[in-house]
Amino acid sequence: MNSPAPDKRTGKIYETIRFYTFSLPCFDNLLNLFYLEGKKLIPGNIGDLLTPLGLAYWICDDGCFCQKSRAIFLSTNSFTLSEVNVLVDVLKNKFGLICTINSQNGKPRIRISPKSLPVIQSLLEPVMPSMMRFKLGL
Repeated sequence: MNSPAPDKRTGKIYETIRFYTFSLPCFDNLLNLFYLEGKKLIPGNIGDLLTPLGLAYWICDDGCFCQKSRAIFLSTNSFTLSEVNVLVDVLKNKFGLICTINSQNGKPRIRISPKSLPVIQSLLEPVMPSMMRFKLGL
């Protein structure tokens, strides 16, 4: 535990905990696939790499189910528009999903149409962690 110090923005004192994680060399191949000089990118073979399990965990991490519109949104705001277009093409061609690109705060994000809910639910329900199925509208 670190010594409490005033926050520079608010002047309030918060307790903080700092920890460090280890990285293992067995993950270097993934790091090299998805990062170039510290910047996240979409590898050219993402269509070969993305599986239903990978899509499920992507939605668990960066996905959001909108109750009102019944659409699923994927936050892709750290990628360029051309990279997001590649991701949309993979979702359409590999999984048969109806997707569009929307803008949120000037950054691209993927919208999976409510018309694709039955497809994505049947594809991912078997591999999606039960506590995260709400992100599929289940």
